[in-house]
Amino acid sequence: MTLGFAEIALPVPMRGHFDYQLPEGLQPQTGARVLVPFGRRQMVGIVIRCKSHSNMPADKLRAVEQLLDDEPVVSPRFLDWLNWASQYYQHPIGDILSTALPVNLRKGLAQGAPQKAWQLTDSGQQYDPQDLKRAAKQQALLMALQSGPQLHQFLSEQYSAAIFRSLEEKGLIETTHLAVEADLNWPQRINLAEHPRPNLEQSLAISAIAHQNHSFRCFLLEGVTGSGKTEVYLQAIEPLLRQGKQVLILVPEIGLTPQTVRRFQLRFGLDVGILHSGLTDNERMQVWRQARSGELGIIIGTRSAIFTPMKNPGMLIVDEEHDGSYKQQDGWRYHARDMAVVRARLENIPLLLGSATPSLESLNNALTDKYQHLLLRKRAGQAKPVQHQLLDLKGQQLEYGLALGMRQRIQAHLQQGNQVMLFINRRGYAPALICHQCGFVEECRRCDRSYTLHRGMNKLQCHHCGDAKHIPHRCQQCGASSMQPVGLGTEQLEQGIASLFPGYPAARIDSDSARGKQKLHQLLEEINQGNYQLLIGTQILAKGHHFPNVSLVVILDVDGALFSADYRAAEKLAQLITQVAGRAGRAHIQGELWLQTHHPSHPLLQDLLNNGYQHFARLALKERRFAALPPFSYQALFRAESNHAAQAHDFLLQVRQLLNTGPDMAAIGPIPALMEKRQGRYRMQLLLQSNQRTGIQQQLNRLMAHIEKLPLANKVRWSLDMDPQDFT
Repeated sequence: MTLGFAEIALPVPMRGHFDYQLPEGLQPQTGARVLVPFGRRQMVGIVIRCKSHSNMPADKLRAVEQLLDDEPVVSPRFLDWLNWASQYYQHPIGDILSTALPVNLRKGLAQGAPQKAWQLTDSGQQYDPQDLKRAAKQQALLMALQSGPQLHQFLSEQYSAAIFRSLEEKGLIETTHLAVEADLNWPQRINLAEHPRPNLEQSLAISAIAHQNHSFRCFLLEGVTGSGKTEVYLQAIEPLLRQGKQVLILVPEIGLTPQTVRRFQLRFGLDVGILHSGLTDNERMQVWRQARSGELGIIIGTRSAIFTPMKNPGMLIVDEEHDGSYKQQDGWRYHARDMAVVRARLENIPLLLGSATPSLESLNNALTDKYQHLLLRKRAGQAKPVQHQLLDLKGQQLEYGLALGMRQRIQAHLQQGNQVMLFINRRGYAPALICHQCGFVEECRRCDRSYTLHRGMNKLQCHHCGDAKHIPHRCQQCGASSMQPVGLGTEQLEQGIASLFPGYPAARIDSDSARGKQKLHQLLEEINQGNYQLLIGTQILAKGHHFPNVSLVVILDVDGALFSADYRAAEKLAQLITQVAGRAGRAHIQGELWLQTHHPSHPLLQDLLNNGYQHFARLALKERRFAALPPFSYQALFRAESNHAAQAHDFLLQVRQLLNTGPDMAAIGPIPALMEKRQGRYRMQLLLQSNQRTGIQQQLNRLMAHIEKLPLANKVRWSLDMDPQDFT
């Protein structure tokens, strides 16, 4: 029987599929892309299924205009996975499918388009490379192309865009495109480098993982900082790679990608696919295509890399699984770690979650035997545990945020030739600009929050909405020329460190100084080469970096996080302190952590420093159980924003009135968000909490269609966040 209709998923904020007629002779496969009319536009959609009839009258249906794929871009198993995500996160499947595909495929471009390459022009073939001896990089590139055209993706790893541009302007090279055949022989090219012999704990972990290499099992590798978790990853995936199986590794930040990629490349001698937001659409498309065809054995990327297809999946790894970067905070609010668990189960492959500070959700799953718990209690090699110390700031005279005793301790470490890391989680020069005469604070009117002073860029900037303006010379309120910065940021600390410790080079690493495709990688390289002895930074420095010469880590101020209204604040602070401390003493040097605080007797700090994160986390789990908070309950958060606070509040009140609350379901709100106003909009929240995951899902399945039809639903901006991680 000829199937004359197709259900198409389109990237629109509407639930369900859309029926279209199929032209005579057109039978697309499930998961293929088609071009269809939608309103006055043409859109690229995904075929969900073909069928012989439709509930809509045929004369009311429009026809598919073009089939874009001979082979599906989404496999049946992948489609099952994304359908699960659509149901769990209560998000339209069309938008989810669009998110999961590279931008080029969303635009309707071909899957296997020829790849960009460089070749010599006629002039370049006759040119003598010796004439470029004063431009060594240009000379090397010219000589590399003498053997024939080469793909841009390989050359760009060795040569900057400026090198290509210079030779192109001289008329020596030009772009071309090459059709490249899939190369699946990479397992034969594995060239294993020498590696350290694993200690007993690492060996036990590697052996446990090896026993589950061919079926689904979720492992939590909980290892203290510097315990060699990456070495466990490397040895665990080796037998899979030799069998031609592919491995996908997620890391939380772009900054971790270069060092992780380099380590895997050096170990196996293989090309590694890289995926993160710093790539161009064409670069991302190329890695997607190679992973899908099986050409890449190892793919490393940030959150969205979880959607990378693999022809022969062997294992998924989520490094630093606790990190908040894995949670998407706008649009479709998925959690890459949780998506990885479901994907691994559907693919029937092992999943390895690694962290020195595992999330309480993952730790609880391990302690209740849902996950297999692997422990690394000791640092690898000769590295010793970090010594933890508290410095009471009460009554201390501070200079650039540092007490006298701390300045002396820093000086001692610098004189020994070691590196010192100063951590302050606040970029910019100062978090506020205040009039010294009348107390007026320069505030962003769209967010009701103070502007941050960026002296280097000569501007005030709101870190919540991005609004910026020039630094005023006079107070808006009283006209006095006495505007003063208040508080400390990385920019001011960098300036102060130069005067406190002259002669010792300092590097500042935050999202301002590390802006640019290669800037962060370059800074990290220079740090490890010993070009800097003082490292000043934000959370970018805290995540998994290996600095063998750092002997002292100073956290300037942790007090703000001790009294947060967010119940996750204690967990996040403990993870941050432990991760930052882990940057010290990772080689032969004894490491020290110093915490400056006005509350040295605070129970959280005392427990963490005296007993470590493992003890803290297990105690925190008991507190969560008594309070009936996640992971011992399940939450969903409705958010609403409007230019009028009452409108957002009333919409969520209408949502609440639709709920069936009772002993198994509680609703809290509507209440203002922790940050009530942002980008000119007032923000309200309604929290649902149940002791059963199915309880929330059943309610939402029943409610979502009704919520979308509420009178205020189209007048406010609203969203649903399953398993929320952030309440600001």
